[in-house]
Amino acid sequence: MSIAYSNVNQLWADILTQTLKRLGLACAVICPGSRSTPLAVAFAAQRPDIEVISILDERSAAFFALGQAKASGKPVVLVCTSGTAGANFYPAVIEARESRVPLLVLTADRPPELRDCHSGQTIDQVKLYSGYPNWQTELALPSPDMGMLGYLRQTIIHAWERTQTPTPGPVHLNIPLRDPLAPIPDGIDLSDLQSQLKFEEFFAGLTNTFPFPIAPYPFPIPDEWQQCDRGIIIAGVAQPQQPQDYCRAIAQLSQTLKWPVLAEGLSPLRNYAHLNPYLISTYDLILRNPQLAKQLAPKMVIQVGEMPTSKELRTWVNNTQPRRWVIDKSDQNLDPLHGRTTHLRISIAELGDISSQKSKVKSQKWDEGDKVENTPASLPEYLQLWCHAEAKVRVAVDQTLGTMAELFEGKAAWLLSQILPPGTPLFIANSMPVRDVEFFWQPNNLEVRSHFNRGANGIDGTLSTALGIAHRQQSSVMLTGDLALLHDTNGFLIRNKFVGHLTILLINNNGGGIFEMLPIAKFDPPFEEFFGTPQDIDFAQLCATYNVEHELMSTWEQLQQKLNPLPTQGIRVLEVRTNRQNDARWRRENLQQLATNINLRKVM
Repeated sequence: MSIAYSNVNQLWADILTQTLKRLGLACAVICPGSRSTPLAVAFAAQRPDIEVISILDERSAAFFALGQAKASGKPVVLVCTSGTAGANFYPAVIEARESRVPLLVLTADRPPELRDCHSGQTIDQVKLYSGYPNWQTELALPSPDMGMLGYLRQTIIHAWERTQTPTPGPVHLNIPLRDPLAPIPDGIDLSDLQSQLKFEEFFAGLTNTFPFPIAPYPFPIPDEWQQCDRGIIIAGVAQPQQPQDYCRAIAQLSQTLKWPVLAEGLSPLRNYAHLNPYLISTYDLILRNPQLAKQLAPKMVIQVGEMPTSKELRTWVNNTQPRRWVIDKSDQNLDPLHGRTTHLRISIAELGDISSQKSKVKSQKWDEGDKVENTPASLPEYLQLWCHAEAKVRVAVDQTLGTMAELFEGKAAWLLSQILPPGTPLFIANSMPVRDVEFFWQPNNLEVRSHFNRGANGIDGTLSTALGIAHRQQSSVMLTGDLALLHDTNGFLIRNKFVGHLTILLINNNGGGIFEMLPIAKFDPPFEEFFGTPQDIDFAQLCATYNVEHELMSTWEQLQQKLNPLPTQGIRVLEVRTNRQNDARWRRENLQQLATNINLRKVM
């Protein structure tokens, strides 16, 4: 190991990067600029221990880093120069906060004497991201003093920890730097400091502390859960680092209580279906039938993580007003319905050994290979009703979409749930794609790793996030609409730094299809100009500009052949052109009909 002694700035930056390397930093994303020169040089010197990626566009860079952090579960560093550069990180910082993704944002800045005097490329960067970071501070100016180097080391350690505890999220360090910025002599004699700085002693005890050890905290199942015969578990939006363990823990709770599990399309449960015999995937469609919604009203609800996307589900829970519990380790309020809710600040795994606890129904110990007794006689009546409704509606959905030849955009999500290679990382864009996944995603055992930006639910950085997730991972897929992709076409500039493969399944309906589902769609003008916003882009030409492969899909069979197997390198766009007015009409006419002919009174 060597520390640069060419000038104080470089010494400061090297201590910073050496500290992060020892903490376990694996990836740093650097945006070009002058004021951040010492940081860029120092990070580049840490190769190959740290992968250092240069990305031109700051907004794209930030979402790429967000995707990397989502995929790895570990903090990723973002570096930029002074001025408005850091402001372009803002959307990703917000998303990182809302979706609990660890990011360490380093914004270089001018020193205090160059602020508030119209010095170029200078804005107020202190608390640039308002209250969104988990923690934020401005570092002291670089100083050739052992005490100050210790301060720098400990501040970086604290920043690293705060990206991950108590709740993962962004941390912002503003870093003022004086000239010279390049690694050239600054006239300060560092020889005495060099003799004092003993590397092994200075960094002693500094090791990769991720993940942080968590003391065991088994939480006993409340008696009122065990005594309730009309309870449901809602498995909401989740991106756990250990999805199989997460699904198994929910399955154990479901088996113990004999409660159905309503699994959001963005939950891993639908991709590990064999672990959850009481999985309900069609709840949004079931609850569109007023009679079924009334018959299935619960007394108690356990919500694991965030509430699903479904408006039907939220309205139903709000109208029935069951007693509710939210299981999630974060310190955030995860009840947008403001109901009779108790937040249990634990993970689902911290319920302890569920199968050994007393239950009104004998708990079954089982694993993936075991068959679970699922006969009507063995199930409580309420659970039977849910399972029967699920079976009937699931068949209706699969038969309807399976025989559909026309290019209805909702079928893309249904098809993906059946044909992707096992374990494929999948990024699902906001607006209609996430809703079609919730409506149609078929339970499977493909162990697809779904990712999404459902913290703030914006379309910012869609492509860049997907590339960040796919970088150095298994060949990956992104499901997106045309507007979300166009909003982030600068993400294609990452192409020459990207390692791996990303297939972009582009649903091109020439505009904002989600707005077709809203009441404003009946008012044109101004609907088409201000809401539909057609862009009339030739995606083949756009892809050619970036040297990205493009193919137009004309049939579902053609698309299916392109999705399995996937290529191993490069970026390609598979475009499916649809009609957003026709798609919206199909949803209005058919979503409610899929559960119309179900009569639960005949079940018992």
